[in-house]
Amino acid sequence: MPNIDLFSCLNRPDGPLPARILTDIDTSWERQVWTHCNERSRRFANGQISSGCVFDYANEERELADLEIQSGIDGFWNDTDNAQKVMRRIGEVRARLEQWQDLDRSLADLGDLIELAEDDSLEDDFRLELGRLNAIADDIELAAAFSGPHDRSNALIMVHSGEGGIDSQDFAEMILRMYVKWADKQGLKAEVLDTTSGEEAGIKNGTIEITGTNAYGYAKAEAGSHRLVRLSPFDSAHRRHTSFALVEVLPEIESDNEIDLKADDVRVDTYRASGAGGQHVNKTSSAIRLTHLPTGIVVTCQNERSQMQNRETAFKILRARLLERKMNEELDEKKQLKGEHTNAGFGNRIRSYVLHPYTMVTDHRTDTSVSDAQGVLNGEIEVFINAYLQAQLGQPQPAL
Repeated sequence: MPNIDLFSCLNRPDGPLPARILTDIDTSWERQVWTHCNERSRRFANGQISSGCVFDYANEERELADLEIQSGIDGFWNDTDNAQKVMRRIGEVRARLEQWQDLDRSLADLGDLIELAEDDSLEDDFRLELGRLNAIADDIELAAAFSGPHDRSNALIMVHSGEGGIDSQDFAEMILRMYVKWADKQGLKAEVLDTTSGEEAGIKNGTIEITGTNAYGYAKAEAGSHRLVRLSPFDSAHRRHTSFALVEVLPEIESDNEIDLKADDVRVDTYRASGAGGQHVNKTSSAIRLTHLPTGIVVTCQNERSQMQNRETAFKILRARLLERKMNEELDEKKQLKGEHTNAGFGNRIRSYVLHPYTMVTDHRTDTSVSDAQGVLNGEIEVFINAYLQAQLGQPQPAL
């Protein structure tokens, strides 16, 4: 199967299909479809394409064959971590190939449908099928944004309260909850690894682990400062307040080899957890503090009852921090990894959540706006993530 170009295969011997359809049906809907595809294709300088949706099917087939050969070698499961990584990749590639095969079959069926369309009796069927294929092509094109070295990795999302006092701590908790709900809607798994409670409400900071296919590839779009404008529930005069929360997104790595983490370089301290958690958490030294001596990076974790669980979580975060540092130093690609690391305050926001005097959520990087602010805070943020990823298509990605 050759590389698939969604709409070029709809050019028929009797003339380009788009022109014939527009003449026969004479509606603006198809015009919008082809205009959209032509606009998307301009982002891609390589290859002769009309839709922007070119898929290297042959290369994916070769990768799948190589991975399957690797999985059949004697002793493959001796290294459990590597074996699981290979099997996950096999599943990802196979699913993408099947999606492309379905698209190719559907295009052939659509061609047959067009041949039968001697009048406008099949116009509605054609519209529905073309819309479905366009949506599939959009999904596959979006997957092209996950070309970074860690985009397929799990992600660690860290939320910090910024300027705004109690309101910012409450906002930080709202953002943390928003990501948990978003992950659930996307079929990803979210686990709150650690939180530090605020003085009166909300949290000072919190860390979530997002696991699933392309978790970091999606989550990295959320890195930056988020701003909330609302009537403060903590102000007795019920005045309008502006508060901020900073979101950091780091890829989770499974091996110390990539960052050269040595046991002798890490000081491990235990202490009693503070805040909510019950007698066991507060009366035993289950909390963990890791200090990486060469860099001075400090990581703490205290949410779990078990010291072992807190230690494991803390090392996950430490590895991510060290990878961040390594990529920033060696590649100078800080923005590609987690966005600009800036103070969570005025002038550095990527998104605004306005709840008063009107309701609107606006992403300032893509000018994408949604009026259903409550829906966004309930996890419906894929419109912002997709817009960000679409904007990144065609831009160079860092590589280690």
